[in-house]
Amino acid sequence: MSINLTLLIIMGVLYACGIYLILERSLTRVLLGLMLLANATNLLILCTGGYAGLAPLFTKDTNPGDYNDPLPQALILTSIVISFAVTAFMLGIIYRTWALARQDEIQDDLEDRRVAKTPSFDAEDDAIVPLETSEFAVTPASPDERAKADATETPGTAPTKEGGSA
Repeated sequence: MSINLTLLIIMGVLYACGIYLILERSLTRVLLGLMLLANATNLLILCTGGYAGLAPLFTKDTNPGDYNDPLPQALILTSIVISFAVTAFMLGIIYRTWALARQDEIQDDLEDRRVAKTPSFDAEDDAIVPLETSEFAVTPASPDERAKADATETPGTAPTKEGGSA
């Protein structure tokens, strides 16, 4: 099977233009970029399907290798439906932003800049986790085990006593 060079060049141009448009700040250009990427993907799936063959209708006289593979066609139909849904969703977002702000371009606001400047340390996520994370604390039975448990506890946690949790 030889590859059609014209379709490969068209796919490359569609992918390049689609990625360029997705990186823009305008929602309309993002929508156009998504549509170009969807069409380039449809061409890619079409090229991977191979040459056109016979329709997949079964007759006893036809060689099975002469039939066309229906899977790429089904994948293209699925891709068309998904790209239509994404296009409709993006059109809804574009209409809503135009109705509210009368602009199509997404701009940075003060909150975006503040979030970009914050460090990646999060006190809740990066906190020391105690050895026992259950709400039902296990209490040691003997005084020796109790002293050993108090020595291995992480700082900042209250020691557990018999008869319940801290």
